[in-house]
Amino acid sequence: MSLTRCPSGHVYNSIRYGNTCPYCKMKSQENEESGKPIGFEPPVELLQEEVKPVCGWLVCIAGARVGMDYKIHSGKNFVGRGDDMDIQIIGDNEINRRNHAVVVYDPKKRSTVLLPGDSEGLVYLNEEAVYIPSDIKPYDTIELGKSRFLFIPLCGDNFEWNDKT
Repeated sequence: MSLTRCPSGHVYNSIRYGNTCPYCKMKSQENEESGKPIGFEPPVELLQEEVKPVCGWLVCIAGARVGMDYKIHSGKNFVGRGDDMDIQIIGDNEINRRNHAVVVYDPKKRSTVLLPGDSEGLVYLNEEAVYIPSDIKPYDTIELGKSRFLFIPLCGDNFEWNDKT
């Protein structure tokens, strides 16, 4: 794994995100003579990139990453330790590298569902093993490996990005 610290101090995986920080979306420019950063400028690709609005979060409440939050976007969000996962949880080696679980936000039904992944690891919703798609309610707990997460929704009955306000 290749962890990089951006000039703003954020630590991120440069294999997954390249030289653009996923948090502040800035990369440093270098002075041609000295090679030192001279300031920040949003990359042109960022200005043209489509934004994927957040629909909710998983917040780690026990395990290796206590306090860390993970964004849930519309559609399928694959959960695992690998760099190619939508929700990458590092630090808990009992979470499978690929597809330990899947969190799906369905904008038509305005609901979030937890599915077991196609790996051998189990996922628990409120202390019950998940074998079939299960609806996630606000503040439900999800357990993967040795970590526990609290589900915090944004989208649902009270809000949807497509609503006209």
